[in-house]
Amino acid sequence: VQLQASGGGLVQAGGSLRLSCAASGLSRFSVHGTGWFRQGPGKEREFVAAISTSGSSAWYADSVKGRFTISRDNAKSTQYLQMNNLKPEDTAVYYCATARYGSRGYWRGLEYEYWGQGTLVTVSS
Repeated sequence: VQLQASGGGLVQAGGSLRLSCAASGLSRFSVHGTGWFRQGPGKEREFVAAISTSGSSAWYADSVKGRFTISRDNAKSTQYLQMNNLKPEDTAVYYCATARYGSRGYWRGLEYEYWGQGTLVTVSS
């Protein structure tokens, strides 16, 4: 299984970026909850957002609620993270991940099985 994240870059505060994460090698992408995490400089990795298998439900960390939107396209085995009104504190390496089949904790950032390589987002002030 491979998860290929893309879309990171340098942006000014207040700007927007859209991250993508394409999955390959999963027999059925649509049965896995998916999510995004990030690790800022000198910080531990933290949960950012998760989305249900159908895409009908989403959950967010308080720090990004109202600014970030997670979505997915099961036909393309791809998930997205639209990030608006970016702040310098959003600077981090962003990782996409898929939860193990049948996970009941993915919406809280738990039970993730496969991880992407990370894409760097830098927000300048």
